[in-house]
Amino acid sequence: MSDEPISQFEFDADDVRPVLAQALSGADDGELFLETAASESLVFDDGRMKASSFDTSRGFGLRCVSGEAFGFAHSSDPTLDAVKRAAETASAVKRGPAAVLSPPPAGTNRKLYDAIDPVANPAFEVKSALLQEIDAYCRAKDPAVVQVSASIAGSLRSISVLRADGDMKTDIRPLVRLNVSVTVERDGRRETGSAGAGGRAEFDQWIAPDAWKGLANEAMRIARVNLDAIDIPAGVMDVVLGPGWPAVLLHEAVGHGLEGDFNRKGSSAFAGRMGERVASAGVTIVDDGTMEKRRGSLTIDDEGTPTERTVLIEDGILVGYMQDRMNARLMGQKPTGNGRRQSYAYPPLPRMTNTYMLGGQHKPEEMVASLTDGIYAVNFGGGQVDITSGKFVFQCTEAYRVRNGKIEAPVKGATLIGDGPTALTQITMIGDDFAMDPGVGMCGKGGQGVPVGVGQPSLKIAGLTVGGAA
Repeated sequence: MSDEPISQFEFDADDVRPVLAQALSGADDGELFLETAASESLVFDDGRMKASSFDTSRGFGLRCVSGEAFGFAHSSDPTLDAVKRAAETASAVKRGPAAVLSPPPAGTNRKLYDAIDPVANPAFEVKSALLQEIDAYCRAKDPAVVQVSASIAGSLRSISVLRADGDMKTDIRPLVRLNVSVTVERDGRRETGSAGAGGRAEFDQWIAPDAWKGLANEAMRIARVNLDAIDIPAGVMDVVLGPGWPAVLLHEAVGHGLEGDFNRKGSSAFAGRMGERVASAGVTIVDDGTMEKRRGSLTIDDEGTPTERTVLIEDGILVGYMQDRMNARLMGQKPTGNGRRQSYAYPPLPRMTNTYMLGGQHKPEEMVASLTDGIYAVNFGGGQVDITSGKFVFQCTEAYRVRNGKIEAPVKGATLIGDGPTALTQITMIGDDFAMDPGVGMCGKGGQGVPVGVGQPSLKIAGLTVGGAA
């Protein structure tokens, strides 16, 4: 695959520039987004190769922005005629007074990841053999293991963003992930544990024996813990969240509410609150797309804007939103490099990259010891969030009952219920053990999924509602 996506099309930049210039004349903004992509995934489940897939795609999306509206057309047809038809469709949105086209984003020489191809290397046979080895390792390690599912996935996306003035920016994006899920059985009871990791780099660091064995051991540990889990009664309790992946709660319940479109439209619980205290003192939340080789990082976003480290909440005060170009313009702010799209077939939206809370001063053991009757939530599964209110429900996949400062037993069926804006004000302790997630996050919004990262230290939140099974 060429480094330049346009080489995979039946036109060059000089051919398409007049078409784009005419389509965007009198518009506020717009671009031609070109993409080529290749992806491969393998799933080894219950002792056999259950699924393997390989896919390539090529296409473009053309967007014309006028005021608060935009026209968008996309196609997998690699011809100039297809671009011309898309231009006619997208430019129909221009019905108001003519505008001056916004200047292109600034350039950058920064590279956050290497232009490597994880689909081509290692070979299919190597990946297949690795999954079989993981299966055999788990079964030999613990006779209680009754089922193993291991998967590996890699992709390479090459994108270019072309503007009417001839500006073109290109980014080549690798992405890999390895996941292990294990089911154990004891006395007729079965429980499952999972672990995964990945990022924007070659597979080497994740398929090394120490790395994949660490994931397998963690999956088995979680499964065994859940075999001993007991029911927990429902009630209002203080909760300590573990570091790293539990930040998915903040991502969903708080992060989406800090995206520009929800605030411009007034549908976020944080709309109109810039400069106000929205969280406890010490709470600082950042969206950072500039972290090297992290899953949510981008050298440039899908509008060509270099990503940034954007402070959203600083010491409890709301100080920023995540912005794409359109919402930034309409709100009189600057883009923050958060314009993202799933593929060429979708328009960009303001989206998170790597969103995390900074660490504090408390020791995690001190935080657990402070619980009189509460929950220590180490890991989360799925959850549901209402963006407008910030209300959330999250299921704990690894959690422990704590009484009088002592961890008593793992619990099953625990859910955390609350709303993000309120939870931010109920944070009473912030740990010194900040960690990012292992590189497994996917975020959905507007029917689009994009890879993201989350992170946090351990947190103590007072008075969350815990839904239980007892």
